[in-house]
Amino acid sequence: MKSQKRKKITVLDFLEMKEADEKISMLTAYDFPMAKALDEAGIDAILVGDSMGMVVYGQKNTLPVKVDDVIRHTQAVSRGINRALLIADMPFLSFGLPEIALKNAGRMLKEGNANAVKLEGGRERKNTIELLVKNGIPVMGHVGLTPQYYNSFGGFKVQGKSATSAKRIIEDAKILEKAGVFSIVLESIPWTIAKIISNEVDVPTIGIGAGPYCDGQVLVSQDMMGFFKGSPFSFVKQYAKVWDIMVDSTHKYIEDIKKGIFPTTNHSYDFPEEDLEKIKELYKN
Repeated sequence: MKSQKRKKITVLDFLEMKEADEKISMLTAYDFPMAKALDEAGIDAILVGDSMGMVVYGQKNTLPVKVDDVIRHTQAVSRGINRALLIADMPFLSFGLPEIALKNAGRMLKEGNANAVKLEGGRERKNTIELLVKNGIPVMGHVGLTPQYYNSFGGFKVQGKSATSAKRIIEDAKILEKAGVFSIVLESIPWTIAKIISNEVDVPTIGIGAGPYCDGQVLVSQDMMGFFKGSPFSFVKQYAKVWDIMVDSTHKYIEDIKKGIFPTTNHSYDFPEEDLEKIKELYKN
């Protein structure tokens, strides 16, 4: 189903969508073809996530991803987008100090053609967010399970499961809102806590493993489309089995080659008949 014609999405549209109680749709993309397909389908926002470390480069977590990686992939994604809001993820150690964050975020907008950046963390990111917003860089926040804290959390674990932890996440979301974020990703927290946050803040919340009461949802496209063998995370609804399509089509390709079915002359280039006789005469031996 093709999307309806609609103007380019901006951060202001995110706020208007929350006010209008319109759910926000968001997916990841790391290359031109995926971005073009998602944009054609009518997705509201595309995130060039540091999840590329795992789904593109096969790394065990997001920590090895560099700023230049994100910029390069954001450039590719930007070429496939006409409508969606393009958000670039700030990778591990790219925003440890506000001044460093400003430099790196600026590059993502200037070189990568991003419309906004996303960074992980709560109250400890307040000063950084304020500096970025002050300099005209829209910021999406991210609380709950923040993958860049992989080692601190002891892996990818649900957050906010105790009263103390949940209270801190709620407070962090409010701090991020006050600092000037235009939206907040809530990752892997109980749906009840996500609902409270969504009601407590005026900016949109984008859930991933945070239940149905967020103002929008984001998933890694490769998880949603079934690019990999096996079951995805429990919070993922899989809409396709691309892995099966890739394997099956490759099997058929191999079989056709082995049997001499592919290629045929229909998959080849013709040579002018009048010149062919001349060539045959030269090489008739």
